[in-house]
Amino acid sequence: MLTLVVFLLCAASSVSASAKGAAGPRLNNNQLHKFSYTTEVLVDRSRGSKEGSAGYRISSDVDVNLVWRDPSSKDDQLIQLAISNVRIEPASSRPEKKNVLHGSTTESILGKTKLAALTKPFLLHLKNGKAKAFYSYWAEPATIKNLKRGVASLLQVQLNTGKVIENDVSGRCTVVYKAEKGHVTRTKLLETCKTADTGFTTHSQVLGVSKKSSSVTTFKLEDGFIHSAMAEEMHSLAIHARRSAAAKVVSRQTLTLVRKEAGPLEAAGKDVSGVVKSIDAKLAAVGIIAEKVKTQCKGCPSLFEHWQTQQKQLEPASLSKATAPRSFLALIQSIRKASKDEILKVLKSASKTSLPQVVDAVTSAQTTASLDAMLQFLNFTDAKGLVLQERFLYACGFASHPDEKMLKALLDISKGKIGSADIKESVVIIMGALVHKLCQKGGCNLPTVVQVKKLILDGPDSTQVESEVQMYLLALKNSLLPEAIPIFTKYAESEVGAYSTIALTALQRYDVNLMTDEVKRTVNRVYHQNRRIYEKNVRAAAADVILSSNPSYTEVKNLLLSVGNLPHEMNKYMLSKIQDILHFQMPASKVLRHAMKDMVSHNYDRFSKVGSSSAYSGFMAQSADVTSTYSLDILYSGSGILRRSNMNIYGASKGAMLHGLQVAIEAQGLESLIAATPDEGEEDLESFAGMSALLFDVQLRPVTFFKGYSDLMSKMFSMTGEPMNVVKGLILLTDHSEVITLQSGLKVSAEFQGGLAIDISGGMEISLWYRESKTSVNNRGALVVTGNVTVDMDFMRTGVEVSFETEASLDFITTVQFSEYPFLVCMQMDKSTFPVSEYLTRYESVSSGKSIMSRKSKKQLVPGSEFPLHQENSNMCKKVFDSSW
Repeated sequence: MLTLVVFLLCAASSVSASAKGAAGPRLNNNQLHKFSYTTEVLVDRSRGSKEGSAGYRISSDVDVNLVWRDPSSKDDQLIQLAISNVRIEPASSRPEKKNVLHGSTTESILGKTKLAALTKPFLLHLKNGKAKAFYSYWAEPATIKNLKRGVASLLQVQLNTGKVIENDVSGRCTVVYKAEKGHVTRTKLLETCKTADTGFTTHSQVLGVSKKSSSVTTFKLEDGFIHSAMAEEMHSLAIHARRSAAAKVVSRQTLTLVRKEAGPLEAAGKDVSGVVKSIDAKLAAVGIIAEKVKTQCKGCPSLFEHWQTQQKQLEPASLSKATAPRSFLALIQSIRKASKDEILKVLKSASKTSLPQVVDAVTSAQTTASLDAMLQFLNFTDAKGLVLQERFLYACGFASHPDEKMLKALLDISKGKIGSADIKESVVIIMGALVHKLCQKGGCNLPTVVQVKKLILDGPDSTQVESEVQMYLLALKNSLLPEAIPIFTKYAESEVGAYSTIALTALQRYDVNLMTDEVKRTVNRVYHQNRRIYEKNVRAAAADVILSSNPSYTEVKNLLLSVGNLPHEMNKYMLSKIQDILHFQMPASKVLRHAMKDMVSHNYDRFSKVGSSSAYSGFMAQSADVTSTYSLDILYSGSGILRRSNMNIYGASKGAMLHGLQVAIEAQGLESLIAATPDEGEEDLESFAGMSALLFDVQLRPVTFFKGYSDLMSKMFSMTGEPMNVVKGLILLTDHSEVITLQSGLKVSAEFQGGLAIDISGGMEISLWYRESKTSVNNRGALVVTGNVTVDMDFMRTGVEVSFETEASLDFITTVQFSEYPFLVCMQMDKSTFPVSEYLTRYESVSSGKSIMSRKSKKQLVPGSEFPLHQENSNMCKKVFDSSW
């Protein structure tokens, strides 16, 4: 009986095994499979072009035969592959003048050594349809080994449906197989692939780069082995803010059986390693995953030589032109390949006027050599070096992919002797910005980040010096640490107006979900002055937080009921703010409309208050890619002197928001100039005027126009009307770099960079004679974005560059005539006519030095305009300009 049971179990298991069949393709002994193989790569802009794509095709014959099989497993095979009859040609037909390969032979393109290496046989250990080992020669060039890996990877196929993790030339990837009746489809999930190649990208969704990829291989099987394999892979990269600036690379592979012949006999041996040694002792398991390729640029200029050709474009006079950011981006690419000594040579040779721009470029390169060069070049104990030191710090703050070493460098600087108090403030403020960027990348627990977090979180309570408390609060505002919310909540109720303003504007930057009931209660106490009297600009900032934090019906109703009991200008400001929310359909508009149905809170008496303060939002530009909006908030004192002016520009793309620019001008304690009475809570304020800027989500160190009555009077009599510079320099906005390994073994380099030359200045003039004040914010900028996708194989290079550029200016001017009440206020926001240019460049070259390049461009002029504000402002401007005559 027992014998019968064992017999039945064995029979069942053998039936099950035969039902399963082969796990992967199987080769027969004494048989040679002769295949034709082609691989081609095409690069172009994403939507294609009339001229066709740049690229080339490699064709060859491939012989495949079985070398050894494990006697105990038919699916454990050692296979030999041999490439022969190699041909290289353009991927698409083109005239002789545009064919870089015309007149060339395969040997002249590849070189005799590389061609010999490519045609040397190599081995693939295939077990259950998976590549267990790839055998070739260590001495072979990496590009040749990678091409062989591309061919070998086409033999890897699973014959049953399912999802697996595989190693092939592209890396370690998740792969989905679908098998049906002699056909298998392999879909590679490219976003899962892990390789040795590293890259980086801008963490901002608005300024960053998006990528779409796909890889599908279709196999046809006959007699247990591959009859044909067709693979197509596509990678498309686009800049979020302008998706027309996009490039793609398409790679195709085809392996087709031509015929079968009698082949060599299977080798004898116990295991794979022994068989490999018996064939050629120099053969080694070099790995199936593609290895890194180091490309050498023949005839390329050194960093110093490159700098000499770009120096003129980086002089201050050129900063408003597109040539400046274009040269800036090119210089960054050269710096990233340079040593510390080469970089120092450029820093020491630059003229005094161009040196700040060189500092921008060197810092933005973000390599170990560039950071070391900057730290050696700058002397932070010298107060005279303020301009260069601040340019270095701002470039760190705008860094696209900062690392722990950069933050550690700033921490060390902050602990050392610093000659300028302004620089000491900037170091700490920018450390907050770096903490935010490193935490975004998952580096919140890095040792240096933990140190800096403790420093800035403990900072506000560690000192009694007002400027230092502000410094730590601004650093926390940049960091956006959730742990800082209780600190901001505490300082929102401070007796010092500057602390309250920073704390409240910082709270407004946090995600609404982090606004707890305690935070909301505190902000409401500040606005309604439940515990003490606050300055108008503090209450206005509190109102902004309430209205932007999903306010409840009760909060909104209480806010509406306060209108009519506020100082004159505050009444007008709040009414304007409410109307702006309703007009612009902001999130709080729904609950506002609900609360305004109550006639007690919404009636003529409340909503007919006069004044000159205002709040207005509008669209700057709307497109399928990005929507740009602006807001202008202006609050005056009861005497007609500016209390707060706040201009904001936002960019939104695919649900992501970027605070592109904020320029706030604040003034206080100026009523004595015109013998006016200060508003409630502002009787003892020191005379002060200053400007604060936030640029691309980074808060910068505020600038003071004057502080104190004596400083005010000296500035009054020395005013030239010239604006004071707030930010000037070159900023690396977009920075994306990656190496894509194609399934064919070819490597694609993708580099997308965006550079901005910017000049923001602001000023304030007061004329006691004409009883008129004027504030101005002037923005000048030039933007260049380039995207390069290049396939470089030592012996041949092909690629495409997509780019666009523009030059623009935006001015915001406020004129106030306070000779009578209500005083006349005119706000103007103008953009000049500006050009937008798009370029498409294709380039191909071979190792002999022969190259071909084609370039197309499209240019348009965008007409200038004055941005619309509310009708009341238009009426007021008419009166102001009429009275000026």
